[in-house]
Amino acid sequence: MTATTKTDRVSAEMLEMALLLSKHKVLSAQDLGQIKALCSPPPVYLPERVAQIRIQKAKMSQTVFAGFLNVRPSTVQKWESPASGKHPGGAAAKLLQLIEKKGIEALAV
Repeated sequence: MTATTKTDRVSAEMLEMALLLSKHKVLSAQDLGQIKALCSPPPVYLPERVAQIRIQKAKMSQTVFAGFLNVRPSTVQKWESPASGKHPGGAAAKLLQLIEKKGIEALAV
């Protein structure tokens, strides 16, 4: 079993348990929402969307943005290039999702 498969299984079980707890009024709607957000996979980020988040939300150069995401500047360049076919995944995609929803300030603590 791969790490991704194991993670998907654990997330699915955690979400199922949260739904049951919520149904029995043991878990608040707010907590259920947070668990759903944690368990759901991040969206697929196409090159235009990555560039839009970096330019409009973060207002950063590729180099500075890469530093915030803890990736190399060349990685951000590949994500923003339609010809590369590369897309952010895993933790980087979750961080992009957070920046898109809450702004870069969510990471600058």
